[in-house]
Amino acid sequence: MGYFMSKSSQKILPVVVIACQVFESLLQKFLPPNIAEQTTFLDYGLHVVPKKLTTELQAVIDTVETPSLIILGYGLCGNGLKGIQARQHTLIIPKTDDCIAILLGSYAAYQEIFTTEPGTYYLTKGWLEAGSNPLAEYRGYVEKYGQSKADMVMDMQYQHYTRLMFVAHDPAEFDYYREQVAEIAQYCERWGMRYEERLGDDRYIQDLVDLVNLQQHQGTAALPNLLTDKFVFVPPAGEIEQNMFLHV
Repeated sequence: MGYFMSKSSQKILPVVVIACQVFESLLQKFLPPNIAEQTTFLDYGLHVVPKKLTTELQAVIDTVETPSLIILGYGLCGNGLKGIQARQHTLIIPKTDDCIAILLGSYAAYQEIFTTEPGTYYLTKGWLEAGSNPLAEYRGYVEKYGQSKADMVMDMQYQHYTRLMFVAHDPAEFDYYREQVAEIAQYCERWGMRYEERLGDDRYIQDLVDLVNLQQHQGTAALPNLLTDKFVFVPPAGEIEQNMFLHV
């Protein structure tokens, strides 16, 4: 069981992890055994409807009765984390818009890609499992509106994209999803999008785990001073706000 000892108050806070399933294998790989008193991985598809993510995430936080240090394995996720209440807990969240920067290893890596080619659409294991991709979206529109209107809506949304990039953390994912991704890539050729693969980086997750380990010795009172621009800190009774995720 992992705890945080505050030197100033001598209070012990258990560590709780609540994260998207996309980070399950990474967190299990790097989190020391028994560091978390509670670990919960939520369904990939929650990010598709941000308000549902807000509701589900708050519900899980509210089941944690003991004041805890809660690590949220999410980015802002389409404002899905906006309005989340810390209650009696302390929250730490990666300071990213979504999971892409976390999977790439840093916000800087994400910004580099965005700067060189902003028209990049990302695929990840989680989004593929959730059915969140242009082809799935198109099929849904066809069923709802018919092919002609679906074509028009999709062209409006994706005509400015130039690249489809699959970011994976395990090379085996490229092979496992090859057939599904190839079909998506073929459809995206409609807008001249080329397909690329990129292996992710563990640094963001490692930094998060290092932060947890460090705080076991320095306590929660030191958190605001030790957090880098990679993480958002929300104290007890606080609320997650959109501006907390801005990089200036």
